[in-house]
Amino acid sequence: MNTMVALTCLAIIGARIADVSLGTIRVVMIVQGRRMLAWVLGFFEVLIWLFAAAKVLGNLDQPIYAICYALGFATGNYIGLTIEDWLSIGSRAVRIFTRLGPDLASALRETGAAVTEFTGRGREGTVYELYTLVPRRRLRPLLALARELDPRCFYVIEDAREASSASLYRQESTGWRAIIKKD
Repeated sequence: MNTMVALTCLAIIGARIADVSLGTIRVVMIVQGRRMLAWVLGFFEVLIWLFAAAKVLGNLDQPIYAICYALGFATGNYIGLTIEDWLSIGSRAVRIFTRLGPDLASALRETGAAVTEFTGRGREGTVYELYTLVPRRRLRPLLALARELDPRCFYVIEDAREASSASLYRQESTGWRAIIKKD
């Protein structure tokens, strides 16, 4: 393999990683209703894809390019999901079912979460449902606290595309999260 073929392989892999990663994030933006950001990401995703695909299709005598194309695609999926997880954009609705309702609700409120309590009846008697809406970046700590205080609690997590409250926690988004806020 000569230097030019090796450099072209690296360019194809890099382009595919970039366009598939952008595509993964674009899909999340679509699901969350962030139209303008999805539009921008889609533009660059397709532009990069066109150059990568043209290079492979224009050089079918180099099968290594197709292999690099597939390698870049697979790697782009992994990296795109990793980036999306790192960004933690959006909110989650969390329902926690526990026998320690008021105490657990109080502990969650101390972290800044807005919690609504419901009382119900389960197989073993009174059970409480604690309902809260949390930014994704705060989901893991909230669940860790709930499990620490009640290892037997049961929870359900749902995507929350939109909520009427402007503030899920006592602080507003800052930094890059404020830039990516909903269109």
